[in-house]
Amino acid sequence: MSTCAARRALPSVTKFSSKEIINLGREVMLAEASALSQVAEKLDANFCAAVELLQALQGNLIVTGMGKAGLIGQKLAATFASTGTRAHFLHPAEAIHGDLGRVHRGDLVLVLSQSGETGEVLGLLPALRQLGVPLIAISASARSTLGKAAQVTIALGRLDEACSLGLAPSTSTTAMLAVGDALALVVSRLKGFQAEDFAQFHPGGALGLKLSRVEDHMRGLQACRVARADETVRRVLVACTKPGRRTGAIMLLDSYGKLAGLFTDSDLARLIEARNESALDQPISEVMKQSPTTIKTGSKMSAAIEILGQRHISELPVVDSKGRPQGIIDVTDVVGMLPEPEPAPIEEPTQVRIYPMDQYAD
Repeated sequence: MSTCAARRALPSVTKFSSKEIINLGREVMLAEASALSQVAEKLDANFCAAVELLQALQGNLIVTGMGKAGLIGQKLAATFASTGTRAHFLHPAEAIHGDLGRVHRGDLVLVLSQSGETGEVLGLLPALRQLGVPLIAISASARSTLGKAAQVTIALGRLDEACSLGLAPSTSTTAMLAVGDALALVVSRLKGFQAEDFAQFHPGGALGLKLSRVEDHMRGLQACRVARADETVRRVLVACTKPGRRTGAIMLLDSYGKLAGLFTDSDLARLIEARNESALDQPISEVMKQSPTTIKTGSKMSAAIEILGQRHISELPVVDSKGRPQGIIDVTDVVGMLPEPEPAPIEEPTQVRIYPMDQYAD
C-alpha cells in the first residue's frame, strides 16, 4: 500500500472542545461510580462468607486473574500483604507451567474474572481442586463455570463498561478493585490490625518514618554529648567532644541521672556575643535551658516531628519513664530521612516577539 493510500485508510480524528473533553471524562468516572454503588448494594452473605475464609486463613492468599483482571489482582495482593494477610499473585498462564508449586494445602485462592469463563483461569481449576484449596471468586455471575467451582462467589452482576465501545475493561475492573479492597480492609479491621503493625510493613518513606518509634531513629547515648549539670561550662565543652558529626546540644544530668537541662550551640553563641567570658567558669546549670521539651521512648516519630516543627527546636531529648535520657532526635537526621519533595514544574518562558528595527524608520 502506498503512503497516500495508507493515509487515506486512517480514520479521521474528531475534534472536541475542552468542555466536551471534560464532560467525556466525567461520564466515564460517573459511570464507574454508579456501578460501584450498585455492587455495594448487592453485597450479601457471600461477602461475609469470603471474609470468614480470609479471617481463618492459616496459609497464604493466592490471587490470580488474567489480563486487566490480573493487573487488579496484583494490586489486591499488595493490599492484602500490607494489611496483615500474607498474599502473593499467581499468573494463571505461568501457573500451569510450574508455578502451581507455589500453592499448598492450607492456602486460599482469590480468582478474578468478570466473565467467569477465562480459559487460562479455568485451566487452573482441576489442579486447585486436586490440591484441596478453596476458591473465592469475584465474577459477574455465580452461574459461570468459575462461579460454580468456587466455594464462595461475590457476584458483581452485569456491568456496562465505561468504554464508549463497551469493550475495554473499565467499570468491571473498578468494581473488582473495590470489592477486593473491601475484603482486605474488613479482614484487617477484624484482625485488629493497628498502625504499629502497618508500620512494620512500611518502613520506607515518609509514611514509615512517621509510624516508626523514636528509639528507631534517635542517636543513642554513646553518640550524644552528656554531662553533669554541676560542672562548669568550660569543663563541659572540653569534655564533651565526639568524633564525626555531633548533635548541637549537650544533655545535662542531675545527681540522680535524670535530665535536668539542655545546653545548645546557640546558648554558647549567645554567651560569646555578650562577651560574658566569666560565665564559662560558672556551673552550666546557671545558663542551661531548664526543663527542656522531651519525648518518651515508645512514642511515634510523627509526634517527634510535630514537636520539632511546632516548637522550632533542633534537638529533642528522648527519655524513659523516669526522665533519664536515652538518646536524642536531631532535626538534621529527620530531614535526611524524609523523601525529597517533587520539583516544582518549570514554567515555559514567555515568548517575546522581536520586531525588526527598520519597521520603526521614518
